[in-house]
Amino acid sequence: MTSRILVVDDAPANIQALAGTLKEQGYQISVATNGRQALEVVGRLRPDLILLDVVMPEMDGFEACRRLKAASSTRDIPIIFLTGQTDTSDIVKGFELGAVDYVSKPFNAPELLARVNTHLTIDRLHRENERLLLSILPASVATRLKAGDTAVADHFPEVSVLFADIVNFTTLSGGLSPSSLVSLLDELFTRFDELARAHGIEKIKTIGDCYMAVSGAPEPRVDHAVALADMALEMIQGMEGFNRARGTMLQVRIGLHTGPVVAGVIGRSKFIYDLWGDTVNTASRMESTGMPGCIQVSEVMQSALAGEFDFERRGEIEVKGKGRMNPWLLRGRKTAADASAKA
Repeated sequence: MTSRILVVDDAPANIQALAGTLKEQGYQISVATNGRQALEVVGRLRPDLILLDVVMPEMDGFEACRRLKAASSTRDIPIIFLTGQTDTSDIVKGFELGAVDYVSKPFNAPELLARVNTHLTIDRLHRENERLLLSILPASVATRLKAGDTAVADHFPEVSVLFADIVNFTTLSGGLSPSSLVSLLDELFTRFDELARAHGIEKIKTIGDCYMAVSGAPEPRVDHAVALADMALEMIQGMEGFNRARGTMLQVRIGLHTGPVVAGVIGRSKFIYDLWGDTVNTASRMESTGMPGCIQVSEVMQSALAGEFDFERRGEIEVKGKGRMNPWLLRGRKTAADASAKA
């Protein structure tokens, strides 16, 4: 993808020289003739890098840089000052305002192009690292780690946890090639990821053919149980379309439970955001003792959802490590007729 560079200078000859030099290298060019106009251009079209003069009418380059770096939407755009102001105090001020480089006029074309390429490469690598970090950790947790918080550990008094497992997957996987197996899991779990994003749910991890997610952490929310129940129902409904597209007959078991957890980041070379506590264990047991194609929830979860969802009593079952329990099967949301009858 071609990078876009914003050239900010009030001298037509400088603009022409810069635009010609940069276009020869395949860069897309936008132009502004003062700092105020530069802010307007950036607001409409986010450039990948800005070449910014200092002495200009209406608003100088230093003020434009200060405003760009103060806004969360533009602070990460690399800025190179390209100016005749070469006093040490000016150079220091430019770096203090957040510029990544300071080039004097008249510019040397090969040197300028080398600096532009270097900073575009650094910015591209930074954004890729950011994307990878956010694919591993929740955004708020990643922000804390980057700010220097080396021990992310929080207690959440109430969240809802989901476990989903593919029924008889071990038997199924024996008849698939490695590539087919990975492709199937990737497509299915990608669909689950999309549902999680749509409902504001945090995916925690996958363990083989098991999918784990939490609602209410790391960002607390009062409707954590409702949001997770809606996602679980859509996971079950979505299996029909998945099987149709894949020519398979897969079923999932889903277990839900609500309660307190401890959440935090472990690892140094490979980070993972994880949950601990009896709530996690109980949610896992709700899944493992559940029924194919069904969502099994604990009594606590059923109580939290009873006003908005329909349930079927499962009956008393033996749950490893928990003894006898009375889980419920989540069947769907209550209809308008149900609400009217209750009223």
